[in-house]
Amino acid sequence: MTETARAYTKRLLKQSPRIRKEFGQNFLIDDDVIAAIVDQVPAKVPLLEIGAGLGVMTQHFLDRNQEFWAIELDRDKARLLDNEFRGRPVTLLTGDALKTSLAQLWPERRGWVVGNLPYYITNPLIMHFLGQNNHLEAMTIMVQKEVAARICANPGSKDYGVLSIAVQASARAVTLFDVPPEAFIPAPKVMSTVLSLHIRPHPDLTAADEGAFFRVVKAAFSSRRKMLANTLAAGLSMDKNDVLLGLRRAGIDPTKRPEALSIAEFQQVAQHVAACSRQKSEVSPQKPE
Repeated sequence: MTETARAYTKRLLKQSPRIRKEFGQNFLIDDDVIAAIVDQVPAKVPLLEIGAGLGVMTQHFLDRNQEFWAIELDRDKARLLDNEFRGRPVTLLTGDALKTSLAQLWPERRGWVVGNLPYYITNPLIMHFLGQNNHLEAMTIMVQKEVAARICANPGSKDYGVLSIAVQASARAVTLFDVPPEAFIPAPKVMSTVLSLHIRPHPDLTAADEGAFFRVVKAAFSSRRKMLANTLAAGLSMDKNDVLLGLRRAGIDPTKRPEALSIAEFQQVAQHVAACSRQKSEVSPQKPE
């Protein structure tokens, strides 16, 4: 390929010059970064590219002889892509990636998702595809650096929170490399980071009630500066004494802050707090009719 990413992008922008800020459009123009991302994706799995944009990364996957889909929300850019890649081995989709079903694309296989995610919907996009883990092997994605820090954060870190737990509960998150603003047109005001998310159940999680687990996690982080007993009582609308009993049974210090707890400890809290709540409801006297 003789045309550089910068030259390719400028050529296509002449055909469709409008850059849609509302779609979070920042077009990658660094050949080394593009090559590094492409190298992370194996060639023998079904592949979906999110936010194909002008197709600067799309073109690098075309000679790999793999099942390949690319989705773009901007209809003007989608028409441009259709013209640029007509007859090439890619299925171009126009629409919202948040409505994309991997089961419809590759019903009997697990595939890969790649893309430079728009900052304004990064979290919903990640959770949308992680929720389809029966059809997903991994994601190689670029996100805002501070979001990457939250996704990969460990217990005890200021960045550790609901997003960290939600992602790490179903995927192994690894930071690959940072990407500076000058690697894009137009240049964003923040650094970006490329991550890999490989699907796997968290080693410390069992098949407990997922709903109860995340209710506890969200309640705990509703006010991360407060002690765990207080945030759980308020967030779960429970009597504090019941919460304290559940925490003692789980072996968790009620004065801890939520960011100090591991995923396994949150699971223990969820199980024991829920058990205490059920026990209280079972022994509560019934009102006479």
